Amino acid sequence: MAYIRKRNGKWSFTVNLAQDQISGKRKQITRSGFSSNKEAQLAASQLEQDIANGSLIMESKVTFGDFFKDWLAHYEKQAKVSSVRARGIAAKHLLEVWRNRRLFSITKKMYQDRLDELSKKYSPNYLDSIHSTGNMIFNYALSLELIKSNPTDHFKMPIKKMEVADIESENIEEGFLEKEELSHFLKVTAEHGLENDMLIFTTLAYTGLRIGELVALKWSDIDMSKKSLRVTKTYYNPTNNKSEYTLLTPKTKGSIRTIIIDDVVISLLKKHRIKQKEHILKCGSIYKDENFVFASKEGFPMVIKLVTTRLQRLLPKSNITKHITLHGFRHTHTSLLIEAGVGIKEIQQRLGHTDINTTMNIYAHMTKNMEEKASQQFSKLMKDLL
Repeated sequence: MAYIRKRNGKWSFTVNLAQDQISGKRKQITRSGFSSNKEAQLAASQLEQDIANGSLIMESKVTFGDFFKDWLAHYEKQAKVSSVRARGIAAKHLLEVWRNRRLFSITKKMYQDRLDELSKKYSPNYLDSIHSTGNMIFNYALSLELIKSNPTDHFKMPIKKMEVADIESENIEEGFLEKEELSHFLKVTAEHGLENDMLIFTTLAYTGLRIGELVALKWSDIDMSKKSLRVTKTYYNPTNNKSEYTLLTPKTKGSIRTIIIDDVVISLLKKHRIKQKEHILKCGSIYKDENFVFASKEGFPMVIKLVTTRLQRLLPKSNITKHITLHGFRHTHTSLLIEAGVGIKEIQQRLGHTDINTTMNIYAHMTKNMEEKASQQFSKLMKDLL
């Protein structure tokens, strides 16, 4: 029979278990924090029923912070270093509030409330990353029978309401360059760019490579005679220290691919190869030759942050006010493929999307932009006529 009491405005209960055969002491389970006598009685009855039918799991007193360390050590054995780092960053938002809290005491409401709070500061994509991390942690605890249920179950992702002003101010052309804009940008790059800028941004725009795939390229990945390029790895360097990089497998299985490259890119690569060989001979043993295409003066792969800085330098010179990132050249390539009439399946293979839905989402977004542009051009034409 449970003993129920009230302390400091909250109700609690204590249930006696069988006597410990080793110590001879009586075991007890105490739960507290209930808002009413009835709530405490119901919880006590459920616990007694679990004891009677043998389904009771003795929830661990381990804290969320301590268990996170165990989970991360387990996760490191099966995931890339980039994924481990991303999960660690996402988990910080949960550790901020639950580091010293016992794992079993984190409820579904607490979890929902925390992510609702985080949704006010972060994007839906980042919030989804936090939730995925939380779900993995609690699922692992559940598998080890440290908790009875997963508080992330039935979690509802908060939906940000868009105001009319937000929708009206949204620029549908942001994020990628039109064909004429790309042409102008590359002309400006040819005139004002630093060494290899023309090769870097032309290759990005003409291949749709991710920036990590680009800087990880080695000359052995390129077949000049067949005009093809093989993607087998990606670059990872969270510290931006040029000598402390790691080469990882690509983002997905579908990212391992061979693509045909344009004569323009081939021509730029051949010229770059000649200059690079001259530089290597000049440097001698100082140059750490790992066969990278886009290498620093010392032979290390080019740091992505440096490429970003170069892009930010060139955009104002091109009078381009759009928010264009390095990934925007991948979207630019996609839009040009669509404009050229390339099929969805071919686009999927060229971009290295394992999931066709990823390609479909981008395709739908790009074609919508083109429809908007066509409508605007038609309206402008009719306005001039009228």
